[in-house]
Amino acid sequence: MSSLTACAYTDLCSEVAGCAPEPEPPPGPCAGEPGTAPALDQCGVFVSASGNDRSPGTKDAPVKTLQHAIGLAASGRDNGEAPTRRVYACGGSFEEAITLRSGIDLWGGRRCDDGGDWSYEGSFGGPDHPTIIAPPVGIPLRVIAGEQEDATSTVFGVRAVAADASAIDGRSSIAMILSPGARAIVQASAIVAGNGKGGEPGEDARRERANDGLEGNDGVSACSADFATGALAVVTVCDDGTESTGGDGGYGGLESGGDGAPGQPEPAENPAGHGRAGLGAHMTRCSEGSEGAKGADGGRARGAVGVGHLSEDGWSGLPGEGGKKGGVGQGGGGGGGSKSRGEMTACPAGRPQAGAAGGSGGSGGCGGLGGKGGGYGGSSIGIVALSGSALTLEATRVTTGNGGNGGVGGTGQPGGYGRSGGYGGQGFTGPAITWHACRGGAGGNGGRGGDAGGGLGGHSLGVASVGAFVSLAPSAIFNQGKAGTGGLAGNAAPGDDVGKGNDGIPTFWYRFDAPDAEPPR
Repeated sequence: MSSLTACAYTDLCSEVAGCAPEPEPPPGPCAGEPGTAPALDQCGVFVSASGNDRSPGTKDAPVKTLQHAIGLAASGRDNGEAPTRRVYACGGSFEEAITLRSGIDLWGGRRCDDGGDWSYEGSFGGPDHPTIIAPPVGIPLRVIAGEQEDATSTVFGVRAVAADASAIDGRSSIAMILSPGARAIVQASAIVAGNGKGGEPGEDARRERANDGLEGNDGVSACSADFATGALAVVTVCDDGTESTGGDGGYGGLESGGDGAPGQPEPAENPAGHGRAGLGAHMTRCSEGSEGAKGADGGRARGAVGVGHLSEDGWSGLPGEGGKKGGVGQGGGGGGGSKSRGEMTACPAGRPQAGAAGGSGGSGGCGGLGGKGGGYGGSSIGIVALSGSALTLEATRVTTGNGGNGGVGGTGQPGGYGRSGGYGGQGFTGPAITWHACRGGAGGNGGRGGDAGGGLGGHSLGVASVGAFVSLAPSAIFNQGKAGTGGLAGNAAPGDDVGKGNDGIPTFWYRFDAPDAEPPR
């Protein structure tokens, strides 16, 4: 607080007594606005595309790269000078991605051609000839937190240009990122993001059918065994370990035949009686096993839902959901066994006496594999402001390109075929006659693998923030492109939106968090 001098005193309460404040100290030689303050060696480090990084970074001997100049401004020149915390950059192009610590200023657009005075104003300087930061890949300008909590960088006279699909994910284009806790004021500048790349289509599952089932075993004929064991089950083992088992055939007996076994796996609901076992002969002849149920189709998966995530790497989107595997077909039921005595002549003397055995059910086909989800389209984002950062835009134009379209989902694989059941054993024919045993049911086909969902469309956002404080002056201007459309699901016709990924968002500022983010303190 300023001390008071030249005080006036009075004994009258109705009169106001006051003291004149001390005069403010004169501004230092480096004080002033970026466009008009003098460019002095003691005030900053100078950088020109024609400079040399072995130079001290003075007006007469500038360095060559922006990042080296930023380092000198933060630490001081080699001759022991105190840090200037300011960089004066020539107008022209610098193909480098730079990192600026909060508290270090970057003043670009300087006139420094032959005879130039490093001023911002001039026929070849200022807004007509900015400092262009345009690396072929990567984020052109990143601001990180300073050593002091309230340290703020002023970026002035700069044009940060991101190439198409140049972010870390190889799909998005992002021109500037404020890391957590960073603070920056961007003035008289241009922030330009390129186009996002379209999402990769999801991988289709194999076109060849999944593994087929196995044919059931035939039952033994009558009069060939004293006790005719029913035909043994056959089992299909699929790649994911799921199994389909045809039911055992019923045994062949003397006075009655055995029932077959049901096919597996049994469906939770089975009103049509799929895969049921055939009944053995008793008062009446045996019955065949029924056909196994078809495995459930994988259906169509869900498209990408949401807006993606912001991080130090920029933005990452969401792929479509992968298609579900088709269900395995149920095995057919085993056929009922027969008998050798009763309303018929028994087996001839001297031969085994058991009746014919039932055939086992065929096993079901394996379910098809699901397709892979479509990839997300890349976003075009001017500035990403992360948690705890503070961004102010004044007299600055932010331009974004188009978001990439989401990738289409992959298609599912056809399920395998179920196979036929085994034949029942033959009855004995000749002088004596016995009944035939019954056939096993066929296995059900495997379900078709599900078609995958489409990927998320890329955004076109001037500013994308999460937990950040953002201040946009009326002089901030936004020109944005189009957002990408979400990818269609696999096998979906145009206009069929079931399984389609969400479209991207086109807006000048999108908050990925609550709208009332507090400024960092």
